[in-house]
Amino acid sequence: MMAPYDLFALGAAACWAIGSVISVTPSRHLGAFAFTRWRMLMVACMLWAVVAVSGTWHNFDAHAWGVMAFSGLVGIFIGDTALFSAINRLGPRRAGVLFATHAAFSAVLGFVWLGERMSLQAFLGAALTLGGVMMAIVLGRHKGETHAWEVDRGHVGIGVALALVAALCQAVGSLIAKPVMATQVDPIMASAVRVTVASCAHFVLLAAGLKAERAHTRPTLKVLAQTALNGFIAMGIGMTLVLLALEKGDVGMVAILSSVSPILVLPLLWFQLRRAPALGAWIGASLTVAGTALILWR
Repeated sequence: MMAPYDLFALGAAACWAIGSVISVTPSRHLGAFAFTRWRMLMVACMLWAVVAVSGTWHNFDAHAWGVMAFSGLVGIFIGDTALFSAINRLGPRRAGVLFATHAAFSAVLGFVWLGERMSLQAFLGAALTLGGVMMAIVLGRHKGETHAWEVDRGHVGIGVALALVAALCQAVGSLIAKPVMATQVDPIMASAVRVTVASCAHFVLLAAGLKAERAHTRPTLKVLAQTALNGFIAMGIGMTLVLLALEKGDVGMVAILSSVSPILVLPLLWFQLRRAPALGAWIGASLTVAGTALILWR
């Protein structure tokens, strides 16, 4: 039977897919650190405005503040910065397939620390989903692809390492947040705390004179608008949907369903590149759809 929290996880995947494509231009214009700093600041303002109107901060105790702050440092401050650094080097397609490993990390961590278990059907669905995502991305590039989004920028090995660090941080951040979200605290308030702490960490590094925190190029109104839109969709909506999913969903299942974002990137790249994905992408996408169906109706 399909559960609402499964749909929240899939909704987050859609938000992240859109956000990853929107992020390419502003992230390369500003640099990964400056882009994430601007994005987090804007999203924090959006979320706190909602919290101020709703008044949900009254029900958020000190323990929840501490847990969500730590989750934000790991999952957003470290994880997002590493992810966008990887996207800058590898492009959204290849960084996406490596970042999708966060589902496997989450499933293992959920099993070890939270005692989460999967039924045989869910396990088969998870295997098909992850395998399909990997196949779609690995085999989804046409031979001789030369679009700027598919060209290596910097050391490829560093890009791979950064994407895997981002995946691990995403998994650990969700694992940390799960016990608090299971008490059904307000997800918007939880998101606001996570983003604010991560944003403050970036500003501390900027004040300390870290060279990487400086923008590569002065931000323009267009770049700032793209950054704000990316933040609203990927963090404001996407991250809140993940926290909603974690209220009742297992960390592993939520991560697996949200990992389909690279598949959802394919039609967006098709539109941008004016070229259909390769045959391998279609096969991988078909496996992912089949696996997702098994999970949803487990």
